[in-house]
Amino acid sequence: MRILHTSDWHIGRTFHGTSTMDALAEVLSALVEQVRDNAVDAVIVAGDVFDSSTPAGPAYTLLGDTLVALHDTGAKVIVTSGNHDSAARLGFQARLLRDGIHVVTDPRAIGTPVTISDSDGPVHFYGIPYLEPAIVRQYWPDATLRTQAQTMAHAMGLVRAGMAAHDGRSVAIAHCFAAGVDATAGLEREVRQGGLDVVPLDVFDGPDYIALGHIHGRQQLSDRVRYAGAPLHYSFGEQHKERGSWLVDLDAAGLASVEWLPLPVPRRLVTLTGTLEEILSTENIAAHAGDWVCAVYTDALPQSEPMRRLKAHFTHCAMVQHAPVGGAERAERSYAERLKSAVTDTERIEAFLEHVRAGQGPSERERELIREILDERVAAEALV
Repeated sequence: MRILHTSDWHIGRTFHGTSTMDALAEVLSALVEQVRDNAVDAVIVAGDVFDSSTPAGPAYTLLGDTLVALHDTGAKVIVTSGNHDSAARLGFQARLLRDGIHVVTDPRAIGTPVTISDSDGPVHFYGIPYLEPAIVRQYWPDATLRTQAQTMAHAMGLVRAGMAAHDGRSVAIAHCFAAGVDATAGLEREVRQGGLDVVPLDVFDGPDYIALGHIHGRQQLSDRVRYAGAPLHYSFGEQHKERGSWLVDLDAAGLASVEWLPLPVPRRLVTLTGTLEEILSTENIAAHAGDWVCAVYTDALPQSEPMRRLKAHFTHCAMVQHAPVGGAERAERSYAERLKSAVTDTERIEAFLEHVRAGQGPSERERELIREILDERVAAEALV
């Protein structure tokens, strides 16, 4: 059986205030063609289909169009909910969908597989929707479910019980933060309370393949356990991570092979670092005029209207940051703390200059001027 593993579509997300709907539609259309060209039997979408629990109308339209297009290739489709989705809203769609499209949102159905057969027999797909311990412990009052690790371990126990009752190969689908992943800062949910949200890898023992979602970059935690990542870049922190999906082949004995299928990137992301003049060089403008640009300028002092100047040449400049050279190496004391510890007027002025210049203190000539002005003030006060 041939399976395509994708996840984290995040339909409805914006990128620095710009809708990603058209770009995502382009990428998902390419994914449908991959399913058709590779004669895929089953498509797995491992959570975070929507970016919000209250998606707007166009998000439903794009999801519906994509699921119908996938179904028209002849493939079966299995979708689970993630931490961004509303399981109730996503589950509502299930009643309206045609045969062969399965939306799994009910935790109580974890041990009941979606079964698809090929010439080698049945393959049982066990969908695990995102499980928030405080919400799902009502379903299993006798189990201790305080952490993601405990909750996912319980869910996988239900999967293994289902496997014992159903002969054949098996695939589990989950949306969680597994041990050993390399997360994108600021995007995936932070690991809290000393790692309580991290799910150990051995929790996933049993099935022939584990299709995971939640991490936006592709990850291979073992031959059997993988993240597909998001099909579109949603942050400059992801710009060097490939977009695509896993093509998984099962033979009669279980997992046979896994291949990465890259997806197109509608608009590249690039971070340009240097002085503002260097960033606005002829070479950069020629190479990146059509890209999403994050500009990190290193001038000692803040420059006038940097975003306006950048957008004049980089239409899709989305971010501008001032990071003067050496600024990160200076003492990380707040302006208020520096003022509080300052003893002399000279120290107070120097603290002010460092604050407004992003860490750049007075030059030697400026120090001389400060001393002269303060000396003149002292002399004037002495005459009063």
